[in-house]
Amino acid sequence: MTYLIRRMLGAIPLLIALSIISFALIQLPPGDYADQLQSQAMSMGGLSREDAQAMADAYRERYGLDQPLVVQYLSWMKGMLLDGDFGYSFSQNKPISELVAERLPITLLIAGLSHVLATLVGAGLGIYAATRQYKLGDTVSGLISFIGMTTPRFIMALVLLYWLVFGLGLTNVSSLFSPEFILEPWSLAKFVDLMTHIWPVLLIAVFGGMAYNLRVMRSNMLDVLQAQYVETARAKGLSRRRVVLKHAVPNASHPLVMYQGVALPYMIAGELEVAIVFALPTVGPLIVSAMNAQDVFVVSTFMLLLAVTLVIGNIIADALLTLIDPRLRKQ
Repeated sequence: MTYLIRRMLGAIPLLIALSIISFALIQLPPGDYADQLQSQAMSMGGLSREDAQAMADAYRERYGLDQPLVVQYLSWMKGMLLDGDFGYSFSQNKPISELVAERLPITLLIAGLSHVLATLVGAGLGIYAATRQYKLGDTVSGLISFIGMTTPRFIMALVLLYWLVFGLGLTNVSSLFSPEFILEPWSLAKFVDLMTHIWPVLLIAVFGGMAYNLRVMRSNMLDVLQAQYVETARAKGLSRRRVVLKHAVPNASHPLVMYQGVALPYMIAGELEVAIVFALPTVGPLIVSAMNAQDVFVVSTFMLLLAVTLVIGNIIADALLTLIDPRLRKQ
């Protein structure tokens, strides 16, 4: 318990640092959203330079964009922590809290499903490959792992998107639901429809994550299978299956559980990449469009929320590790 408390307390300064970095990075390019409004007003609205400048200045004053960077950051953090107000999206013309409610849950759902499937499939294939070292199954697993680790996910997404559109003739690959389910309340039928639309994202994200989990589990299993206590269990006449499942797998799982804290960011990044290629209404495309529009508070908010999610994922991985490792429980 003390170990987990230290980990949670240590996450607080990390999140503060991440919030500062995410807020400062989006401010680095020159100009702001008001400059884009000024350009649009001059080119499309026919306003003079002076009128467009006055409009932009009024916009900055209204939303505090004319304030120093430190004042903007403190105001943003104060609204988040005290009022639950993430700010206002200039490009989407709505409160950011609405965008969070719309985009973040589905993003975490896809990333979470990908993470669980990649872990289960990768660990299973790693055990299979390690118990058949240098045989056909091990060779095929190694080939799959190599392809999954070296092929960029956006390349796989582009290839799959081309096949779905031009090979199968699908037209709704950039939506999460069929038209008849968009306005319907959540139900089993709507969830099934969601799965039929997000399976390409799951496939690509799971494939990459599975490859890493496979290599980690295979390497751990090969080390454990050479340990003395495993040899002793074999010498006692225990079946091969019992030796692997009862003695080898639990001990080989320790590094795999620790690796999940690293794998979760990879899975979320994979979901973001594929969602951008497929233009799905999740966090990834929204962040890209907000960066192009210099919509400061949207990018900063979602980057911070994703960072919070990753920190929580690491703490959960640590909690799971304490359940299977008695040495950590003694701390």
